[in-house]
Amino acid sequence: MKKIVLALSLVTALIVTGCSTGASAGNSASEVKVGLSAPLTGDISQIGQSSKNAAELAVEEVTSAGGLKVGDKKLPVKLIVGDDENKPESAANVFQKLINQDKVQGIIGPPTSKCANAGAPIADGAQTVMISSWATNVNVTKGKSYVFRACFIDPFQGKVNAAFAANTLKAKKAAVLYDVASDYNKGLAEVFRDEFKKAGGEVVAFESYQTKDTDFKSQLTKIKAAGPDVVFLPNYYNEVALQLQQAKQLGLNAKFLGGDAWDSPDLFKLTGNDLLEGTYFSNHYATDADVPELQDFIKKYKTKYNNVPDATAALTYDAIRIFFQGVEKAGSTDKKAIRDAVAATKGFKGVTGSISYAGSGDPVKSAVMIQITGGKYKYAGTVNP
Repeated sequence: MKKIVLALSLVTALIVTGCSTGASAGNSASEVKVGLSAPLTGDISQIGQSSKNAAELAVEEVTSAGGLKVGDKKLPVKLIVGDDENKPESAANVFQKLINQDKVQGIIGPPTSKCANAGAPIADGAQTVMISSWATNVNVTKGKSYVFRACFIDPFQGKVNAAFAANTLKAKKAAVLYDVASDYNKGLAEVFRDEFKKAGGEVVAFESYQTKDTDFKSQLTKIKAAGPDVVFLPNYYNEVALQLQQAKQLGLNAKFLGGDAWDSPDLFKLTGNDLLEGTYFSNHYATDADVPELQDFIKKYKTKYNNVPDATAALTYDAIRIFFQGVEKAGSTDKKAIRDAVAATKGFKGVTGSISYAGSGDPVKSAVMIQITGGKYKYAGTVNP
């Protein structure tokens, strides 16, 4: 029995020694490794490219400044990018590689909720900080101490849209068309439905479809027959384009609004200005807002990539800079120290607004409503938490 106890003691000592050695190695690391999970290929590759652009811009800025100040020295930053293809199984593989093979200290992304929900348990289990840029589904951070996000969450965004429809657009009847297989779309649809009813409105149609469907005429025909004042489309820009086109073909006369997944330059290319005229969507920032940090970011991004950054780019830029600030405040590359520093973030001046964490990985921040008019986005108002 004593031999068994002694053996167990030796194993325990080796494990503790191993952990201590790992922590020490982390503190004396020669570089900071940060991973990015983004859909570089697949149905929303534009979102992935925006994420990659913003992350690379932030890393270049750190490099130009000589690196991140970690303790008494400056360390270079290495960005390692993984393509999650906007598929949960691919996101899980990306996370496993970034954590187990690349040995990153933190991961930015994924931007979509279904992929973030696949990666978050892996990051949390490995005690590796994850900061999603754009994943608004409530379950991404729920019950996880190492998982954060730079965006607001679906309950807030759904409430914003419902209040805007009821109070600003004076809608009495609303309809919803959403992807039932997507965490983001489904969550936002359900919150809008419940909040619109609380505001005294009636949800006359609540129609769903499956990811990759391209024919929505059956659902839109039912929606038209229900006679809504507004139609809520909490879907990705590529699907919204088809839905607006088919709604027009059917003669569906209503106001259309949606969530932050509308925000992509490709929405105009796929849809056209006429169909988008007078539509609204909730977003994380407005490009015409008079915020110095925001305008400076837009200028740098346009100079480098020759287009205006979408919300995913802006949120990715904020997310990776929150991670960088966490590393510097921790004064260490130890993962727990970085986690604690990120969790203590207060009043971070992001390009998408002030960001603070108050006991969870969900930031306290505002949302804006955007109107599309004249082929451009126009700021229509801010809603605070």
